[in-house]
Amino acid sequence: MPSDLTRTAILAAAERLYAERGFSDVTLRDIVSAANVNLAAVNYHFGSKDELIAELFVTRSLALNRERLRTLRAAEEKGGGRAEIACVLRALVGPTLRGCLGPENERATAARFMIRVSIESVPPIRRIRNREIDHLRKFIAAMRRALPTHSDVDLYWGLHFALAMAQQTVRDTERLAKLSEGQCDVDDVEAVIDRVVKVAVMGLTASPASGKAAQRAATVSAR
Repeated sequence: MPSDLTRTAILAAAERLYAERGFSDVTLRDIVSAANVNLAAVNYHFGSKDELIAELFVTRSLALNRERLRTLRAAEEKGGGRAEIACVLRALVGPTLRGCLGPENERATAARFMIRVSIESVPPIRRIRNREIDHLRKFIAAMRRALPTHSDVDLYWGLHFALAMAQQTVRDTERLAKLSEGQCDVDDVEAVIDRVVKVAVMGLTASPASGKAAQRAATVSAR
C-alpha cells in the first residue's frame, strides 16, 4: 500500500475505533488490524498512540475552528464591524452543536469521534486544548466589541460557560431526552443552539457591570 494511503487507512481506522469504543479500550494492535497494516507503519507515520490521537483531534478541530471564525467574520461584516453578542456566541457554539447533534451527524464517524472527545479526557487532547487558544482570543475581541462596558473577566467567564453548555449538551443529549420524556427535542439542532445562546447571553447581560467594567463604561461614554 502506498505511504499516503497507509497513513489515511490508519487515521480512518483509528477514528472509527475511538468513536465506537473510546480511547482507553483501543490498542495500536486493534488499529493496525482494522487498517490492515503493520505496527511499524503506525510508528513510522505517527510515532505513538498519543501522536495519532493528537493528529485526529487537530484535524477535526481545525475544521471546527475555521467554521467558527468564518461565521464570526460574516456576522461582524453584516454588523459593520461589530456583531451583537448573540451572533458572536452563536458563531462560537453553533458549529460544535451542528457537527455533533441531529440524526445524521450522530451516525457519522467524525461526529462520534468529537462526541467521544467531549466525554473522555486524555492527555494529548488536553495539551492541545490548553495550548491552542488563539481562535478563542478572536471571540473575546468580538465579545468586547459587542459588550464594551463589560469587564474582560466577565467576558472570559461568559465564553467559558457558553462552551461548557455546548459540550455538556453534546455529552448528555440521551439523558436529557430521557429526563424530559422526549419533550426536549435534541434532534432540532437549531432550536438547541437558540437555547444555548439565549442562556449564555442572559448570563452575560443579566446583571450590571461593575469594577473595571464601570471604568470601561465611563471611558466609552466619554468618547
